[in-house]
Amino acid sequence: MLGLGFLDRWLGGASLTAYGVLFLPVSVLTALWVRPGDLLVAPVVLPIAFAVGLFPVADGDGGPGSYAMGLLTALATQAGWLYAGTLVAALLVLARRVVLVAHRRARSRRQPAAS
Repeated sequence: MLGLGFLDRWLGGASLTAYGVLFLPVSVLTALWVRPGDLLVAPVVLPIAFAVGLFPVADGDGGPGSYAMGLLTALATQAGWLYAGTLVAALLVLARRVVLVAHRRARSRRQPAAS
């Protein structure tokens, strides 16, 4: 997301909407590519990545106070994209987890118990 933030700043002049739209496919890809053992981590990491990626896109006139205010304003105004991406990722991760558990149960039923 940090790379996409820099790309957004370079190409589009730091459009927060474009950054939010780019966050959605990143959320989907993260939820689909994460390892099965780390499924529950994806919905936690995505909001952190969103916030880190806002650093190059946030508006600040000068000075750390102005930059911090721009970052907080960007987080507040783009919360819809953040919630949407996190929700999509959480639903995909939950679906993957249900399928994984179902496969494990089916496999354990097929194998006879060792005596």
